[in-house]
Amino acid sequence: MEEPLVVASAPGKVLLTGAYLILEQPSAGLVLSTSARFFAITKPVHPGVDDASWAWSWTDVVVVSPQLSKEIVYKLSLRNFTLQKVSNSSKDSNLFVEKAVELAVATAQIMCKDKQMENNLKKSLLKGLQITILGSNDFYSFRNHIEAKGLPLASSTLYSLTDFSPITLNSASDSTADIQVPEVAKTGLGSSAAMTSAVVASILCYLGAVKLPCKNMLVGRETREKDLEIVHSISQAAHSLAQGKIGSGFDVSTAVFGSQRYVRFSPQVLSCVQDSSKYMPFSDVARSLLDEHWDTERQQFALPPSLQLIVGEPGFGGSHTPSMVGAIQRWRKSFPQKANALWSELGQSNMDVERSLSALKMIAKDKVNEYKSVLQVCDNLTAEQWKYGCEGEIHLQVVEALLATRHAFLKVRSLLRQVGEAADVPVEPPPQTTLLDATMNMKGVLFAGVPGAGGFDAAFAITLSLSSRQLVEELWSSQGVLALCVVEDPQGVRLEDRDPRQKPVTEQLDALTLQN
Repeated sequence: MEEPLVVASAPGKVLLTGAYLILEQPSAGLVLSTSARFFAITKPVHPGVDDASWAWSWTDVVVVSPQLSKEIVYKLSLRNFTLQKVSNSSKDSNLFVEKAVELAVATAQIMCKDKQMENNLKKSLLKGLQITILGSNDFYSFRNHIEAKGLPLASSTLYSLTDFSPITLNSASDSTADIQVPEVAKTGLGSSAAMTSAVVASILCYLGAVKLPCKNMLVGRETREKDLEIVHSISQAAHSLAQGKIGSGFDVSTAVFGSQRYVRFSPQVLSCVQDSSKYMPFSDVARSLLDEHWDTERQQFALPPSLQLIVGEPGFGGSHTPSMVGAIQRWRKSFPQKANALWSELGQSNMDVERSLSALKMIAKDKVNEYKSVLQVCDNLTAEQWKYGCEGEIHLQVVEALLATRHAFLKVRSLLRQVGEAADVPVEPPPQTTLLDATMNMKGVLFAGVPGAGGFDAAFAITLSLSSRQLVEELWSSQGVLALCVVEDPQGVRLEDRDPRQKPVTEQLDALTLQN
């Protein structure tokens, strides 16, 4: 008999607008979910355990991280759902995973509505939980590996790597007194939020507490909305508990619900999470979270048709987001008048970007052929040439919406640079400005920027087609910027039909045919 197995995945993110403002209500941000995903595979540790063993008050939890060559063994208390690491297990542990496991199991327990559900949960927990965690290569930096081998700085090189390749570790010498880089070299796509959400979703689904949407289930996904809300609440709490603070939550929200326009929840919603570190049991935390009213605002969002996302790793140096955020918050408190004026102007420019992108989507919906035709023309021109030769009202409407989006985003960049200069924080440092300006001067490029809090870690661009996206990659490669493989994927957390390390049956048959 084949052992039960649940594979859930959650995407990484790119924050287009809303940097810094998204930390406070009612400011909104536009955030894209990506094709980079974390996978959590949950199955029993002991498939053949006898039901007579129910008297035990502990069960086994094994967390496997193949990319880090780590396996951590825990004992999970079936009374208070806390994890205890086994002494001979790996010294290193992942707090995000631990809190995800503890809260997810506690949630499954309080969601049992009858004796049958309780018995099924006990049977599943008695067999233990083995959780294997895999992250798409795009979450991690392979730049040092590529450069050491003298390979091209191109996405084609990344594509040639084995899926879920071993992860590059930063050395101690990479850290300075001002910037403490993480152990693992990352690309800034929100790995901790995606991983936490995938683990929570996988465990809750495995234990029968929720049903997840399947891959490509964009239509009918709303039937799973209540279950997704549960995954979201528990993932936000686990992520916050692991971080030791309550953040804006946009990264977790995107991991669960996909691309969206996001306004954060009130921090008080997660007050029970802070209490849990003192005295509140996880079951009470979970119950409080499910009863809580989340006042977040979330609207589905995606790029207009044909527009393409490209993300690059410049390799200019490292940035520490918490330090940058802290420095800007201190500046705002010290100079409230100037800060408030910039905040107001930046919020308006963010809204202008959103409004112009919405206008493009409306035209694409109503006049799809004309819209595509105009984009094909503009794709071969620089932005300064887009208005030349406009033929007809629709052509002009599309071009005006494109230019409005571009001009609004240029304003966003300018204001963020002013914020950075005032707070002495490298939000868009000069090397990034040079790269982004060169990118925006290319044919077929709508806009380019630094995602999220900015800094040296990453750059992104939105192009009018795949061909102009390829040209941007070629420019970036010539400038020492490594383009990642990620594209926009608007779907959030989902149930997968297999272990991602296994090839689909069709691919296996093709391979056998070639061998014969």
